[in-house]
Amino acid sequence: MIEGFTALYIFMLAGFTGYEIISRVPVILHTPLMSGSNFVHGIVLVGAMVAMGHAVTGVEKFVGFIGVMLAAGNAVGGYVVTERMLEMFKSSKGAAK
Repeated sequence: MIEGFTALYIFMLAGFTGYEIISRVPVILHTPLMSGSNFVHGIVLVGAMVAMGHAVTGVEKFVGFIGVMLAAGNAVGGYVVTERMLEMFKSSKGAAK
C-alpha cells in the first residue's frame, strides 16, 4: 500500500514541478521548446507501451491503452506544431507568381 502512495506522491510532485517550470517559460520560447522536445514524446510513448506490455489485469491494460493513445497523440501533435512553425519561416516568393 505504501508503494502506491509513494508513486502517487511522485506523480503529483512531477506534475506540479512541470507546471511550474513551463509556466515560467516566455511565450516566445514555447514553440521552439515543443519542437526541441519531440524526442521526449517518443520516449513517453515507448514507456507507455512497455507499461501496457507488463499489464496483467483488465484495468491495467485499459489504463495502459489510454496511456499509449495519449502518448501517441502527444508525439504526433509535437511534430504537427513543428511543421507549422517551419512553414512560417518559408519564403512566400514562389506563391506570388
